[in-house]
Amino acid sequence: MFNVSRLWHVLLVVSLLVNIFLGSPAQKNLSLLADGNVLLLTAHPDDECMFFAPTVLALSEALHPPPTVYSLCLSVGNADGLGDVRRRELEGSLDVLGIGEGRRWVVDKPELQDNFTAEWDPHVISDVLRSYVLEHHITTILTFDHHGISSHPNHISLPKGASHLINSLRSAPGKPQPRLFTLVTVPLRAKYVGLLSPLLSKASIFLSQVLRVADVPQSKAVVVSDWKGYVRAHRAMRQHSSQLVWFRWLYVLWSRYMWVNEWVELVPPDQTQSAG
Repeated sequence: MFNVSRLWHVLLVVSLLVNIFLGSPAQKNLSLLADGNVLLLTAHPDDECMFFAPTVLALSEALHPPPTVYSLCLSVGNADGLGDVRRRELEGSLDVLGIGEGRRWVVDKPELQDNFTAEWDPHVISDVLRSYVLEHHITTILTFDHHGISSHPNHISLPKGASHLINSLRSAPGKPQPRLFTLVTVPLRAKYVGLLSPLLSKASIFLSQVLRVADVPQSKAVVVSDWKGYVRAHRAMRQHSSQLVWFRWLYVLWSRYMWVNEWVELVPPDQTQSAG
């Protein structure tokens, strides 16, 4: 016989769990990313919302006072001849994410064009970055890791260029060296699990706090959005209407990066050697 009472208790437990793990955002070591002026370094318009939205929103909403967040996109995404359109779409997305005018820039250089078959020269990236980092006193750079999340060679180029800049500043007396944090690329089996991503990540943070287990190294930060954060990231992505083909709708629905960002600090090799 169908047990209505048992079903009610199951639904209540599920509701409580969802409320705990999705009802509010969660962070671990977020302050690592928020020391001073923060620069989000991306390769193409739409990177900012497809991959980095949880962190951008957390930096502006979870910390008081919040750091100043800047955005630098190194191309207009002109692979299909839509550079002007995509530039405007990026402006709309950054409006939604809260990075206002005067704190966002798009570069359009011949050496830094949207190209899925070639990496960009790290020296060119470093030269472009330098003026923005120095003029705006950037203390933290956030970008892709060496796997680039989607293995896009333009993404993979960014940490190399940022590392080159940091090493060049190291040899320049009086020039501050920003810290570099890279977004962790997870295996494919963990990348498209939808709501399991925030549930599992929040459960891990919650259990580590309850059990007082130091499972997240001090050089690693984790950011998990709630429903409101996801909806806002979704709205930012919708500004990129030229890119919303069917498989990107699937990405928005299922990708871990719409909900969860994990960061590790990348110390350029020369600095590691000197520290040793």
